[in-house]
Amino acid sequence: MVELSPLWLTFKLACFTTLILFLISIPLANWLSFNKTIYKTIAEVIVSMPLVLPPSVIGFYMLIAFSPGNVFGKFLEKNFDIRLVFSFKGLLIASVIYSLPFMVHPIQSGLSALSPTLKEAAYSLGKSKRKTLFKVLLPNIKSSLLTGIVITFAHTIGEFGVVLMIGGNIPGKTRTASVAIYNEVESFNYHNANMYATILIISSFAILFVMYLFNRQMQQVKYL
Repeated sequence: MVELSPLWLTFKLACFTTLILFLISIPLANWLSFNKTIYKTIAEVIVSMPLVLPPSVIGFYMLIAFSPGNVFGKFLEKNFDIRLVFSFKGLLIASVIYSLPFMVHPIQSGLSALSPTLKEAAYSLGKSKRKTLFKVLLPNIKSSLLTGIVITFAHTIGEFGVVLMIGGNIPGKTRTASVAIYNEVESFNYHNANMYATILIISSFAILFVMYLFNRQMQQVKYL
């Protein structure tokens, strides 16, 4: 019988990561969609870097930064009594940084695909930039929003390198399902590893199935 704590911790991490990234990515994607300065290109590169960098590279530098022996880690522990290394808080921050492009890119693509006249019409009716974003633009990219949410959640479930570097393998505290699979394989306990892997496969399939089904229905409604 497999322990449920790695599964619970994994889905907890995925939920918090997705929620935080959803709140962060909307204003960021909006700025990237309509900004024309050189700063946009720099920001896009930074946001996209987790897509090409190995997770171990990102995890390594986060581990160094968060370490109590370093300036940032020492500052947090001394002034706020916060230690990010080998803690759920550290896992969450690392996961948010690593999964950032998976939320930002779909929302940015959705906003960029909208007709400029939609925003101009809202402004002409006296709506503020904030109301235009939340009342006009976002309701027209529901499919992109769902895609960002689903892909971010599913990606977080499967994270391994980053969470292992930052959180280690502490049972009930930082041992996620992907780390538990690695731990079971190292112990030659293939039955438990298979159980964890099967649960993650089924969960990922169900999440993606719902997303594609919703997007298909949205496309059908659009062309009616």
